[in-house]
Amino acid sequence: MVHDQFTATRRRVLASGAAVSAAMVAGCIGGDGGPGDGGLLYTQEVNPEGDFDPVVSNDAYSSQIIHQVYDGLYEYDYELELQPKIAAGEPEEERDGERYIVEIVEGAEFHNGDPVTAEDVVHSFTAPIEEDTDNRPEYDFIDVDGTEAVDERTVQFDLEHPYGPFETLTVAGYVVNQSVRTDDRESYNRDPVGSGPFTFQDWTSDEYVELEAWDDYWDEPQPELESVRFEAAEDDAGRVSQILAGDTDAIATVPPADWDQIDGEEGIEVHRTRSPSYQYVAFNCNEGETTSPEVRRGIAHSFSMSEFVSSNLGDSATPMNSPIPPIVDELGWDFPTDEWAEATPEYDPDEAESLLESGLDDPDSWNPTIIVPPDDVRIALGELIASRLDELGYDAEVQSLDFATLTDTYISGSADDYEMYILGWTGGPDPDVYLYNLFHEDNAGVTQGHFYEGSGDFHDNIAEARQTADQDERRELYVSAIDEIVEELPVMAAYSEHNTIATQDYVTDMQPHPNVAYNPQLVSGENNVTLEE
Repeated sequence: MVHDQFTATRRRVLASGAAVSAAMVAGCIGGDGGPGDGGLLYTQEVNPEGDFDPVVSNDAYSSQIIHQVYDGLYEYDYELELQPKIAAGEPEEERDGERYIVEIVEGAEFHNGDPVTAEDVVHSFTAPIEEDTDNRPEYDFIDVDGTEAVDERTVQFDLEHPYGPFETLTVAGYVVNQSVRTDDRESYNRDPVGSGPFTFQDWTSDEYVELEAWDDYWDEPQPELESVRFEAAEDDAGRVSQILAGDTDAIATVPPADWDQIDGEEGIEVHRTRSPSYQYVAFNCNEGETTSPEVRRGIAHSFSMSEFVSSNLGDSATPMNSPIPPIVDELGWDFPTDEWAEATPEYDPDEAESLLESGLDDPDSWNPTIIVPPDDVRIALGELIASRLDELGYDAEVQSLDFATLTDTYISGSADDYEMYILGWTGGPDPDVYLYNLFHEDNAGVTQGHFYEGSGDFHDNIAEARQTADQDERRELYVSAIDEIVEELPVMAAYSEHNTIATQDYVTDMQPHPNVAYNPQLVSGENNVTLEE
């Protein structure tokens, strides 16, 4: 899981590059008011970082290309339920959850004609550990020595301990070509050989990625599109102007403020679906005034999160009162969300003033820094908090940092760098990817920068829950941890933002997927994007 992204357990989003101008876009495949030569032009929010090897890559925008080029062992459907892809069926559990046997289909092959074998699957799931990549946390419990190819089409996964989300998260990993990848890893990262419906053709950093449909794709359905080109416009207004002018076939993430305009435009269709995303305000619990729970609670009482979400996002997001997105809770967890909502601080300026006065060591010199990504909504949230604190007599500063700088800064733990930060995390259909990555002490300074010490059993409960297969036992452990988060507020939940896409009306069967790393979902058992003449 990653910040502002969903993949198995990627670490964080890094953004790079400049926005693409409408003039540059207009002459490309697709766009320019029609389907052109059968190629789709898709405008992302951010240029891909450029790591197209699933073992290495951990940014959302590269992952969206990876999803077209690679097939997973299992893949999520539109209900966030895993379906076999390269796997031939469900995993077979042995040894009380410490071993799983997975059969793979016959006939799957890579773009170069190599068959997909059990050895390729083993390498795909053990390489992040052996090479210590940023994706290692999602595989760290796999016993590298015991995980092996039993035969050409049978994989044995041995785990160092039972891992509750193994069958709902881990097995969704993409399968790489072991022989080609190990022969030249750097080349493979920039010229990948997968088994997915599209082949990698060309990439120019900060400009575009071009893919072509694979005529010999081993699975069904075959892609209807002939090609797809990814470009980026990091400025919201730039993407909006491109879709309105007909300079692109589709854009990712419709800005909430522009939803009504785009939705009402003739010839353009907008699409929306819920996602497992989690936006939040985190407090520096390592040093500074926000180490005090009274100060954190005072800040929470200084403004209304629900009113902010309603006025700034409308139908594009759902308010949250815990770290678990509603779409995840509905997958059989049945958490006490109503109780957490009642325990969440509401706007009460008098209570805010009282708590801040009692909790601050030096109220006269408190000038907190709030760091945020270059995103209009999260900048607005930071500015709202700052303005409310200003009304109470405190001079807060909001700093909007590019993602690369932000991800280096929010994990420093220094009060000189920040006392609050606003970020998002997109995980998957299991609480572990939110609680472990964003709250466990193992990930302090890695995927979380609040450094919350917690009560005596806080971190133990989170660790125990991921090492337990029984969902009822896991639920009890998670409820205990979230009760403490809601009460102590190392992090204040904000909202779960929906995945949105806008398309020209000649683009058919484009359905946004809850898993943002799958978007645009171009070919699946449930849809197949085409360009109508």
